[in-house]
Amino acid sequence: MPSSVVTAINYDADTSTLRICYISGAVYDYKDVPRNVYTAMRSSGSKGVFLNRKIKNKYTYDRIK
Repeated sequence: MPSSVVTAINYDADTSTLRICYISGAVYDYKDVPRNVYTAMRSSGSKGVFLNRKIKNKYTYDRIK
């Protein structure tokens, strides 16, 4: 999963929470993200582009770190 923006993504199916770890060290939990969005991000050629187009400004989030 090489990316210039994202170091890791994880999904909690029980809470529909998508956790994204950024290269900067920041960690965000995006709430109520459907599983198919997580699956599409995993297979996306550019995690950063997908994040900007499909996740940011579409889901509420908490900054964890």
